[in-house]
Order: sequence, then C-alpha cells, then structure tokens
Amino acid sequence: MLDKERSFARIRILLRGVVFAQVQRPASLALVLFFALALDAGNLSAAPATLATAGVSSAGKPAADAGETIFRRGIQGSGQALVATRDGGVQLQGAAAACINCHRPSGLGAKAGRDTIPPITGRYLFHPRAKDMEDLDLPYVDGIRADRDPYTDETIARAIRSGLNSEGKPLSYLMPQFALNDADMAALIAYLKRLDQRRPRGVADTVLHFATIITPDADPVKRRGMLDVLQQYFTDKNVFPLGATPPLRTSRRMMFMVNRRWQLHVWELTGPPDGWEQQLKQHLAAEPVFAVLSGLGGKTWAPIHAFCEDEAIPCLFPNVETPVGGDSDFYSLYLSKGVLLEAELIAKKILDADGTGRGRAVKSVRQIYRAGDSGEAAAQALAAALKQHGIAVSSRVVRPDENVAKALKGAARTDALVMWLRPADIAALAAAPAPKASTAVFMSGLMGGLEHAPLPPSWRSSTSLAYPVDLPERRRYRVDYAFGWFAIRHIPVVAEQVQADTYLACGLLAETLSHMVDTFVGDYLVERIEDMLERRILTGYYPRLTLASGQRFASKGGYIVRFAEPDGVRLVAEGDWIVP
Repeated sequence: MLDKERSFARIRILLRGVVFAQVQRPASLALVLFFALALDAGNLSAAPATLATAGVSSAGKPAADAGETIFRRGIQGSGQALVATRDGGVQLQGAAAACINCHRPSGLGAKAGRDTIPPITGRYLFHPRAKDMEDLDLPYVDGIRADRDPYTDETIARAIRSGLNSEGKPLSYLMPQFALNDADMAALIAYLKRLDQRRPRGVADTVLHFATIITPDADPVKRRGMLDVLQQYFTDKNVFPLGATPPLRTSRRMMFMVNRRWQLHVWELTGPPDGWEQQLKQHLAAEPVFAVLSGLGGKTWAPIHAFCEDEAIPCLFPNVETPVGGDSDFYSLYLSKGVLLEAELIAKKILDADGTGRGRAVKSVRQIYRAGDSGEAAAQALAAALKQHGIAVSSRVVRPDENVAKALKGAARTDALVMWLRPADIAALAAAPAPKASTAVFMSGLMGGLEHAPLPPSWRSSTSLAYPVDLPERRRYRVDYAFGWFAIRHIPVVAEQVQADTYLACGLLAETLSHMVDTFVGDYLVERIEDMLERRILTGYYPRLTLASGQRFASKGGYIVRFAEPDGVRLVAEGDWIVP
C-alpha cells in the first residue's frame, strides 16, 4: 500500500510539471514528459527521445567511439540498444535512453520548466567542493552544484549503475540505472571528460569571430542590404573601448560582463555549388569562426548547410528561400522553411474540403516555374504532398528565353494553377488572360515580393498568395524598432524582409551570448538559442518563434491571402494563421 501511495505521489509531481510546462513554456512539455537522468538529487534531466538523433556526430557520420555512441545514440559498444531502468521497472531503450536526451549535445544541461538538468562534462563533474559559486572558477551554467564532493571515475560509475551521487546519497527517483559493462562505462566516462576539452574556434581573449556566407547567385540588392545591417550592427557592438576579458566566475551578477569585440568575416563563394565545400574549408582554415551569422543564398544552400553540420559550426538564420528540409540536423537554424513552407500551406488549402472555395474538390493541379530557381524545389514538394492524396500534378518548366504567358497555355483545363515566379514574370501575366473562375490560382508570396508583388489587376481577384509571415498591419510594431534603427544609422532599406531578418538574427545572437558567460561551445550556443527563442518579444516578420529540441525552423506557419483591391498593397487573409 505504501509503495502505491509513493507511486501516485510521483505521478502527481510529474503531472504538476506537465501542467507548468504547458502554461509557462510549451516547448518544455516534451522535456518534462521524458525526464530521464540526473546527477544530483532534485536536479531532474529530461528531453524527448527524438533528441537522441540531434547532433549525432557531424553530418550523420558514425560516432567516433563507444562512449560517444552511448551518449548520443543509446547504443552500447556491442551494438545492442542501451537499456535504462527506472523505479517500478519502467524501461527506456536505445535512443530514448541516450544521455543526449537529458544533458543535450554539449553535455551542459538545460532548464525544463522549474527543473534543472545538470551539466555532466568533466570540469563540472570533477571540480572540488566550494563554499559558494564565487569560489568556482567555472563559467556559469544552469544546474551547477558547488557544495558537493567531486565525482571520481568510480562514483560516476556508481551514479550511472546504482543511482547514488558523489556523496553516496540517492539521486532523484526519476534517475534511471544503466547496466553498463566496464568497457562501455570507461568509454562513456572518457567521453564526458573530453566534451569540454575542445578548444572553440574563433574565440580569443578579446575577440569573437563570426562569418557570413554569400553564394554567387545571391541577389545583389539583398546582398547590399544584408551587409549594411551586419556591418553596422558589428560597429555598434564594438563602439566602446574593449580590453581583455578576465575569467568570469559563475555568479549571476557577472553574467552580462562578456567583453569581447565582434569581428565579421564575409565569405563570398564563387563558381558552381560543387566547389563551395572546398572554398569554405579554405575560408575556415584562414579565418576560424565561432559561428556563421545570417548569410544570403540563391538557388541552393545545401552545400553550406552540409559544411556547417560537418564542421560543427552553428549557422544562425541565413536568408534563404529553400533551406535544407527536415529537422534531423543540429547546427543549422532557420527562421522559416521558406518556399517549402509555402508548398505546405498551398497543399493544406487544396486538400481541405473545398478549401479553394470553387465548390468542388481539386483533382488536377498544374505548376509553373523556371528551372533551377527556388520554385523548382517547392513545386517538387507540393507535387509529392498532393500525389499522396490521388491528385494529378503536372509541371510546366519555363525556358530561360520563354515568356511566361506562353507557358500558361493549357492551364485553363486544370482545377488549380500554382505559379512559382519572380516579379518580372508576374508582371508579364498582364499579357495573358486570367484562368476561368472555376480554376483556383495560387502563387508564391516569397518569390513574388509578398505584398509588393506586381500582380496585374486582371489576376488579383482570382489569385491567392502563400504568405509565410505575419500580415503587414500585425507585424508593424515588431519591425518598427528595426526600421527606426536603420533610419537613425542612415541604412537604405532596399530589401525589407532580408534586412529585418538579418537584424533579428544579430539581436538573437547578442542576447544569447550575454547569457553564456565564458561557455563558448558551439553546441551550447545552439541549445541556448533553442531555450531562449520563444521568450523573444520583437520577432520581426513572424508572429512567434520557437525551437524545441530537434526543431530547426523557428516559424511554423503562414497565411493564404489575396489582394484587397485591383491595385495597391493591402492584403486580406482568407482564414486564420495556418500551421500545416
């Protein structure tokens, strides 16, 4: 009877954590539900099982050794799944039991609701007992404990196998126990010791080095606008005389005293994409950087994405229309899925019961795009989504020397027309009659220029725009500060969204670094951005930004809109904000 009462008490505590996470921090809900490890009583560790695939060595490479495989993937040296056993005999296996789920790729832990996930890298485990935080010569991270005996190899093994901390006291009842053999245990402990021995690239006593990357096919106007914002932000950041930063202790009173100058390196790529990787390696060797900030891509960003994953370099919010799809990687963060999100919005609209408003279900769709442009990937994504539901999808690729009006021939015989076109092609639609009223028409807002798309009056009443940002009147207060900053510093506004997104990326980096003290670890930078992003008030073009562990796209939805008048830029939404 007593055991049952204890079990119910534990369930009630867990449920209270779930309720708190839902109210205070929705992204923490998954963490609370999957509490797994702790190295000090009362400090709980948690994360969803899917985290075990995040940051699984660079670019999906096999883990370097058994310790890393156990920590990141939940696989023992024998190749068998790791098994974790909690009170009551509840077991977790494989990826769900991996240490990364609780202590994150950096090993530095995190916050989950009101609970703290402790750091488990070597210097935090083996530090001598201290009276208080002031006596610890360690950068501050949440969950650090000063007043306990240091761990040894033997007491770490005991904690993992038997659930006892460095002083022999029971750990939290949520702490699983792992029956690791001696070889696997030694490998795991060795890995924990190595986690914080990596020397960070691009970090000096007085300087933090960052790069921004520009592909050769990037829009030159957007390039100018982005660089104007980046260079001015760095200038402002470095306006006060800076000297060497003394080692920072763990006191919260010193959290905001990081005193390093920011140095921006502009990496401009040349030639075709298959040569970019080698160029990036040369840039990195000549100019080591802590992270890649913003950036501007054209038709593809995939080689840069792969390079940053392979080199474990955080790549923070580049301006790209076609980010690499999927949430499986770790180091690359995007504000939005771009045209791939637009494809999802259009697919949902088409698939909803009579979502087009034409009085009948859509059975055939025709897409128009130019080869090699961002619309090609979007068209492929939309076709794949619709074909799964039995909808026939055809594509018309516009040749480089071909007028788009000619490519529209035959569009009247389809239920829906989807156009992935640039402003010049959109303006050329004036030479072509709009499809009949029974044909639903959609176009890419991002590629066309959002509310500034030059859609001819004859097409406006029949055409819906995929719009993966907030409506102009709703986002105005969130972008006014950035545009005011541009005006004061005499920065010409030549590419509104690119410049606003670049300013947002700079602000997110600055805010995150101010909370990292001296803990300059690339993995930890990404983790801190994940944790802090949803508390950001000024989110630019986006109504809300969140990055739960394992997510790489911060804005999750958009609108389907249309123009309100035959001319002008006023839009009306056809429904609520859509999260596909």
